[in-house]
Amino acid sequence: MRKTGTGIRLFFSYVLLAILGLSVLYPTVWILVSSFRPGGAIYSPTFFPSNWTGEHYSALFTDKSFVFGRWYWNTLKIGIFTMLFGTLATTMVAYVLSRFRFKGRKAGLSTLLILGMFPNFMALISIFLLLYQFDLLNTHLALIIVYSCGAPVLSTFIVKGYFDTIPRSLEESARIDGASHLTVFGKIMIPLAKPILTYMAVTTFVGPWVDFILARLVLRSREQWTVAVGLWDLATNFRTANFTMFAAGCVLVALPITIVYLLLQRFIVEGLTSGASKG
Repeated sequence: MRKTGTGIRLFFSYVLLAILGLSVLYPTVWILVSSFRPGGAIYSPTFFPSNWTGEHYSALFTDKSFVFGRWYWNTLKIGIFTMLFGTLATTMVAYVLSRFRFKGRKAGLSTLLILGMFPNFMALISIFLLLYQFDLLNTHLALIIVYSCGAPVLSTFIVKGYFDTIPRSLEESARIDGASHLTVFGKIMIPLAKPILTYMAVTTFVGPWVDFILARLVLRSREQWTVAVGLWDLATNFRTANFTMFAAGCVLVALPITIVYLLLQRFIVEGLTSGASKG
């Protein structure tokens, strides 16, 4: 009876997982197929188009009515700099909180935890006013600063948990040999933390890559837009609305993220699970 009950539970678990997988896979395949559909309408009586075309992909970079290549470069630049500065800031904050005991440490951890509970868009008005006061509106530097400063709020506990799993004896041995805190951090902790740093780098890069709300608020001129803002304009502007081209743009946005995840999947999973094992 136990084996029968276990088999039934496994069967329904697999059915549920299959349904969830299809619910995620179907819209992805639909967008991919639609990007090769002729015309500008995304609706079609058949799932697969009778005639396949790649004109939408070439039009994104050749049509003079929009500057998709420029938007792509803007997003890539913002994502790379945010990844570098955000990962560095988060790693340093997490290392300090993991290895040092000082007055206000628990209060700092509690503050980060509380701030992480609130959605980011609650601070949009304050961010807008600060950027306005410093004359940073309509600049990519503004987005890089905001994204980088927000990274420690969201990821410090994960990175700190990973540092907590590294034995302190390694640092103590290095300190006995005369190594400074900076040397220990750079030559011992960083090499041992490659999985969590890979996870941090990827997640910190993905945030700016797909973000729309803050980019739409800060960036005003068309040439400064990111891909998310440009595609939104492409799909909502009644004069240039082209949903199949919008689908092609979505595929190009998802492609580099997908490739990065596939190549670094082992490090991402290892970093996430190890960082979550201790608080």
